[in-house]
Amino acid sequence: MQTLTSIETLRHQIQAWRHNGQRIAFVPTMGNLHDGHLNLVHTAKQNADKVVVSIFVNPTQFGPHEDFARYPRTESADSLRLSECATDVLFLPTVETLYPQTSQTQVSVPEVANRLCGLHRPGHFDGVALVVCKLLNMVQPDILYLGEKDFQQLTVIRRMVNDLNIPTQVASVATVREADGLAMSSRNTYLSQEHRALAPVLYQTLIETREALLKNANPSLLLTQRIQHLEQLGFVVDYLSLCRQQDLHEASAEDTDLVLLVAARLGSTRLIDNIRFER
Repeated sequence: MQTLTSIETLRHQIQAWRHNGQRIAFVPTMGNLHDGHLNLVHTAKQNADKVVVSIFVNPTQFGPHEDFARYPRTESADSLRLSECATDVLFLPTVETLYPQTSQTQVSVPEVANRLCGLHRPGHFDGVALVVCKLLNMVQPDILYLGEKDFQQLTVIRRMVNDLNIPTQVASVATVREADGLAMSSRNTYLSQEHRALAPVLYQTLIETREALLKNANPSLLLTQRIQHLEQLGFVVDYLSLCRQQDLHEASAEDTDLVLLVAARLGSTRLIDNIRFER
């Protein structure tokens, strides 16, 4: 595995692969890798000749009181795990490499971004869209692999790629879960022992809510009841919403491709999850 830190050396390698007619896949991450990230890499290896993984803790997607400074940085361990997965290139840019000067250009997908997590993390998805757009321009992959745990992020990136005519296919990979159902996340390491034991209730609530909806329960009343139940257990719920999969607008009775999305805090740890289904 090559570890590259400059845009110039990355582009030189990409050009060499292109010259040989090789198909390139890209997995962007913020590091502190877990099995969910590695599953993206394994899937990419099965569908491309070469795989690039980036590790970059992106400052533009963190709010002023969020966890940018304490976000786990485990580059040595991450590099070893990626090498064991036969990753071809690990791209490790610095903040100065990706943002050599104050950016005057913004990338915004407001229709999708300014709801759900966007209401609670203003500007977050603008930062995500900007850095992914930059990385796609650098890597120029044939296919981009993203996990489905952050379904809103996935929807934002899909819309951005489509709107800007970026010649990259966006592929999603199902959420990888712990044995008790908790969605794997780099931020799970923040959870206390007590909160870690409680956290799987979030996914259980999604499953129970989906089953009730499939039995024609009243969505508005049901979601209100589920939120109250989570808060009685100790969660601070940002939202529990039933949306259309394609654009994350609130689902109507006529919509069939649905997604339940939830965001809630346990202590200082913010957890997100979702479950897709049809009716």
